Amino acid sequence: MEDKAQIHEAIKVQGELVRKLKSEKANKEQIDEEVAKLLELKAQLGGDDGKHQFVLKTAKGTRDYNPRQMAIREKVFNTIIGCFKRHGAETIDTPVFELKDFDIAGQYDAMIPDAECLKIVHEILSELELGDFCIKVNDRRILDGMFAVCGVPIDKFRTICSTVDKLDKMAWADVKKEMVNEKGLSEEVADQIGEYVSMQGGMDLAERLLQDQKLSQSKQACAGLSDIKLLFSYLQLLQVTDKVVFDLSLARGLDYYTGVIYEAVLTQTGVGLGSTEAQQEAHAEDSVSVGSVAGGGRYDGLVGMFDPKGRKVPCVGVSIGIERIFSIMEQKAEASAEKVRTTEVQVMVVSAQKNLLQERLKLVSDLWNGGVKAEMMYKKNPKLLSQLQHCEEAGIPLVAILGEQELKDGVVKLRVVSTREEFDICRADLLAEIRRRTSEA
Repeated sequence: MEDKAQIHEAIKVQGELVRKLKSEKANKEQIDEEVAKLLELKAQLGGDDGKHQFVLKTAKGTRDYNPRQMAIREKVFNTIIGCFKRHGAETIDTPVFELKDFDIAGQYDAMIPDAECLKIVHEILSELELGDFCIKVNDRRILDGMFAVCGVPIDKFRTICSTVDKLDKMAWADVKKEMVNEKGLSEEVADQIGEYVSMQGGMDLAERLLQDQKLSQSKQACAGLSDIKLLFSYLQLLQVTDKVVFDLSLARGLDYYTGVIYEAVLTQTGVGLGSTEAQQEAHAEDSVSVGSVAGGGRYDGLVGMFDPKGRKVPCVGVSIGIERIFSIMEQKAEASAEKVRTTEVQVMVVSAQKNLLQERLKLVSDLWNGGVKAEMMYKKNPKLLSQLQHCEEAGIPLVAILGEQELKDGVVKLRVVSTREEFDICRADLLAEIRRRTSEA
């Protein structure tokens, strides 16, 4: 057991190294070498003590999942893909388990597609019930304007932006120290930046900053603030402002963003952010971020870089952090001892005595013909306890029990797994009763 724990720890460390190399755009040979080491470590784990394993093939290779993990992953992807389809997405030729991005390309009026992207994030995180979340928004033009009026040299904009981006992981004192000691800013300039990046709010904050003596001197910042105001007016109509906050500390270090940027983070408390600046400021200290689960923004110049004619294609999009979501949902289920349903089966056909295989086959066939998702154990004489335990472990809601007495009386004993209640149902009424109970669930 200790050996397995050590291997798991080694896999975690090696995985972090691979992710770091990829984020730093290390050369392909180095990345491939470290990936090979990671795969060797995973191979050392072997099976999982006889438990069922599924192998999921993706464009990036294969991964082994147990039924619990597979059920969680299926729920996540069904939620994401269902949301994308509701919003008219046309999927590119991509394996279903790789779909995690939603992008809108083309010439549209300001902030309408941007607002829809935020609505999509809101829908997905609400449906997955991960806990309380907050969607932070800002604009790269506001950041650049802020740096300019605070006295940051133009050639330091990007490097200072990457330092501001660390505010979700570091205290302001540490960020300021990096700006001054490592990036060469004066303390006065850093303090001016600190005043702005501490601000959070909504439309009212954008209105106030448009009147700000310094920030209003920047045309870039004013354009960004006007768009933030417009964005919040659309978000109010889409009914998502309860989770969206205008946060001047949000920087997202990727250089290709040209306008609005956003990031969704989970919080440890159940406290939500209000729709007014006062409510948001009141909750800011109570809500502790536990990590980003989605992010995106406007990138109007990126596509043109790959077009031979350099044609500009405005784009806005969002990426869902599915691996982090998987991990959070698995930890949440584990911590709460929550039963994760690992099958869509509605009813399990079981027998209470021996030599009833034929009767089980007849009943399961009737249920299949009636459109009910049913199954039975592939044994002639399975133990009743084993059959009932399987239903509890897999999350099957109903059990149809056959015994000699039930056959004589022309009934089926229907058991509700969650409550362990049992009812005798006339065989002719069984289909209707199962449909009624599963539709209520």
